[in-house]
Amino acid sequence: MKKLLVWLSVMTAVLVLVAGCGSSTGTDSGASNKLSVYSPHQAEIINPIIKEFQDRTGIEVDLVTGGTGELLNRVQAETSNPLGDVFWGGGAESLEAFSSSFEPYVSSEDANIPAEYKSPNNYWTGFSALPMVIMYNKNMISEDEVPTSWEELLDPKFKGLIAFCDPARSGSSYTQLVTMLFAQDNVDKGWEYVENFVANLDGKLLSGSSMVFRGVADGEFPIGVTLEEAAHRYIAGGSPVGVHYPAEGTSTVPDGMAIIKDAKNMENAQKFIDFLAGKDVQELIVKEFNRRSIRDDVNPPEGLAATEEIPVVDYDFSWSAENKDEVLNKFLDIVIKQ
Repeated sequence: MKKLLVWLSVMTAVLVLVAGCGSSTGTDSGASNKLSVYSPHQAEIINPIIKEFQDRTGIEVDLVTGGTGELLNRVQAETSNPLGDVFWGGGAESLEAFSSSFEPYVSSEDANIPAEYKSPNNYWTGFSALPMVIMYNKNMISEDEVPTSWEELLDPKFKGLIAFCDPARSGSSYTQLVTMLFAQDNVDKGWEYVENFVANLDGKLLSGSSMVFRGVADGEFPIGVTLEEAAHRYIAGGSPVGVHYPAEGTSTVPDGMAIIKDAKNMENAQKFIDFLAGKDVQELIVKEFNRRSIRDDVNPPEGLAATEEIPVVDYDFSWSAENKDEVLNKFLDIVIKQ
C-alpha cells in the first residue's frame, strides 16, 4: 500500500510537470489569430479588403470605425493599455501629429513606395494618394457656373451651398483646410481666405467627411470640397457629378496606416500593413475604388487626370503635422465668431 501511495505521488508530480510544460509551449510558440483595427474608412472599402485578409491568413479582425479625430484620441487615451493594433486611414499628417502613439515599422513593400508616401521616421505608411477636389452636382449647377478655384468658392452666390466637413472630425478635411492656407501667397493671407470661406459656409459645417460627397451626389448641396476618389466612385457609378482641381493648386497627401505602439498582436499588425501595401491590394483599390496607389509600380485609375497634370500647392507636411492643434483651434475660433 505504501509503495502504491509513493507511485501515485510520483505520477501526479510528473503529470503536473507535463501539463505545465505543455501550457508553456503553447503560450510561447502559439501565435495569436486576432487583430484589432481602428479605421475611419467607409465600409465599402474596408469590408472586402478585410475579408480577403482574413481568408488568406486565418487571422480574425475586430474592426472599430469612427472619425479620424475620434479614433486618434481613443488611441492616445488607451496608451497605457492599447486595445487596438492598427490604425488604418486618415490623413497622414494627422497620424504624424500622433506619432508618439505609433510603433516604427518598415513594410516589406517599402522599396516600391516613394518617400513622399511614407513617414521619414517609419511611424506610418501611405495607403493611397488623395488629391482634394471641388465636387459638383451637374443637375444643380451649370458647367459655366461651377467654381474651378478656391477663390471662386467665396462667391456670395454659393453662400450656404458648400458642403465641407469639420476638420476636427476628419483627417481629409484637415488636409483640405491646410491646402487652402498654402494655396495663398502666405499663411496669413491663407487665414484671411479661411475666414471668408467659413463665412460663405453660412454655419453649415458637416460632422463627417462622407456627408460631403454623399450630400453633393444626393442633391443636398450643389458643390463640396472632398476627396478625388470619393467623387470618382460616384462618377464611375453613373451619378450626375463632376470634379475640378482648384486652379491655385491642391494637395495629394496620402491617407496613412500605422501600427499602434505596444500593440498586443504586433506580428499580425505587421502582416496587415504589408498586406495593405502589397501590389494586389494596391491594384484592387485602383480598379474598384478609383484610388491612386502609393506604389510606383501600379498605374493610376483610368479616367483620372495624370498626376503631373494636377496643379499642386507647396504643401508643407511637417508644418501641417506640427501645428495641427494650433490650426484647429484657430479654425474653431473663426467658426465661433461667425
